[in-house]
Amino acid sequence: MQSLAHQISEILKPFLKQTFNADISQLEFQSTRNEFDGDITLVVFSLLRYIKANPVQLANQLGIYLTEHVDMVSDFNVVKGFLNLSIKDDYYVQSLNHITATKNYGHCTPDPKAVHLVEYSSPNTNKPLHLGHIRNNLLGYSVAQILKASGKQVLKTQIINDRGIHICKSMLAWKKFGSGETPESTGLKGDKLVGNYYVRFDQEYKKEIQQLMAKGESEDEAKSHAPLFIEAQKMLRDWEAGEPEVVALWKKMNGWVYDGFKTTYSNLGVDFDSYYYESETYLLGKELIEKGLEEAIFYRKEDGSVWVDLTAEGLDEKLLLRSDGTAVYMTQDLGTALQRYKDNPTMGGMVYTVGNEQDYHFKVLFLILEKLGFSWANSLYHLSYGMVDLPEGKMKSREGTVVDADDLMEEMTNTAATLSEELGKLEGMSIEDKKVLYKTIGLGALKYFILKVDPKKSILFDPKTSVDFAGNTGPFIQYTYARIQSILRSAPMTSTEHLVDQISEKEKEIIKHLLLYPDTIQQAAASYSPALVANFIYDLVKYFNSFYQNIPILGGEDQAMESFRINLCHEVARVISSGTGLLGISVPERM
Repeated sequence: MQSLAHQISEILKPFLKQTFNADISQLEFQSTRNEFDGDITLVVFSLLRYIKANPVQLANQLGIYLTEHVDMVSDFNVVKGFLNLSIKDDYYVQSLNHITATKNYGHCTPDPKAVHLVEYSSPNTNKPLHLGHIRNNLLGYSVAQILKASGKQVLKTQIINDRGIHICKSMLAWKKFGSGETPESTGLKGDKLVGNYYVRFDQEYKKEIQQLMAKGESEDEAKSHAPLFIEAQKMLRDWEAGEPEVVALWKKMNGWVYDGFKTTYSNLGVDFDSYYYESETYLLGKELIEKGLEEAIFYRKEDGSVWVDLTAEGLDEKLLLRSDGTAVYMTQDLGTALQRYKDNPTMGGMVYTVGNEQDYHFKVLFLILEKLGFSWANSLYHLSYGMVDLPEGKMKSREGTVVDADDLMEEMTNTAATLSEELGKLEGMSIEDKKVLYKTIGLGALKYFILKVDPKKSILFDPKTSVDFAGNTGPFIQYTYARIQSILRSAPMTSTEHLVDQISEKEKEIIKHLLLYPDTIQQAAASYSPALVANFIYDLVKYFNSFYQNIPILGGEDQAMESFRINLCHEVARVISSGTGLLGISVPERM
């Protein structure tokens, strides 16, 4: 069913063409302000660029036409250049009937012709996932779900950064200081164990820097001359040369990390359809760089390093290969992009979910791919998002001051448990069911707090304020859903067709909002913003709670009206469940 604004637009456009010879592609509508009568408002001022007329007179002319020719319009009033239209109750009743009859309301069937890839997570295998990765994963997963709901075929993917100097740092530290420790011997998840040695490398490296500086070297000299750093560089060269002992250590420690990541992803509720590894794609990147050298797109400096000059495009010169022939991030990103296209030749688009500190990197990546002649480069999109900070300040992985993703999820679950017990509404629920509920509430709070914010904005995350059963929070939405389920258990829906003559403004308000759900999904997909869905759900929940507090749902004498209201509750719950599902949030039957 098309939105009310769309329906009125399609009726008015031919009239405007015939009467004023005005070809108008889009009319501007908004909700009628509370102080005026009406349900939907046409902004007549926006028509004046096409039609030379007095705005009040034009609004009256359009209002008369609509009331005479459109059955759903019962009345109108004009306030300056705004045409406020009143819509008959029957329209809303029939709209609810249509929503009820629509399977998977708001979602479109995916188009099989083109696949859209969404990349997210893309971790380094030298440390566990942290709070910043949580925002990345939640954004990427939700955007993938929203794109799918909007009618696109979607594959969720990631590139695992499993090689490079940072990986060698944790490997070298374990080799020197690990004494053979394993996840089994320590009881630590593999990613946490490896992350500890990344921190240990930094600690020992700083000691060496201080020692060299005490002997008279400058800080920059000390950093490059420190024995640990020199050993890490050699380990990277040995790895690229395929030195068996280094490769074996790399495989072992990466295996530990993958096991740890698998647990974290499962707990967070995200998954992937395909995986790419930097250790494989960087080779294809090197081939592309050779191609660029042959075609004079890139150039080699005297020290042997390879660069691209983008100064003519307003950027700078970018390193593509180091002087010793080892790859940089750009090398593998070029290779990964090409490999993904080879694997998905019908690719209609590719979304990179990466923080805004990499904005410049992706401008360069897309431009280089264009220069290499790949037409699909213009379908690549960088979903740039702001950082997540804590009240204590910025996190730093190498110093061990990050908020571990597993620890944060556990903290959220424990906080949810404490608050739920304080509310005291879980009598009769088993211990196991309570554990599931606490995790559902805790993760719902975490996910909603992060996803309700526009991706481009930074977030100051406070775990305690996110787990609140009132306000714009995940638990408030989950609690409303559970409240509706309690109503439906008392009086299940018995009919999907309703013939009530009159409904309240509170009920109209809810149905009007439900009708916006399909458009909200499309807008969220077009802007890659789960925040639009999150805040749509919050508004729906507010409308429902206002209805719930003011209108008796059960026990009235009018059985037709009670049936209508039960159905309204059912559809609100269905859209809450659908919308939160797009955010990766579960809703409980009881709270």
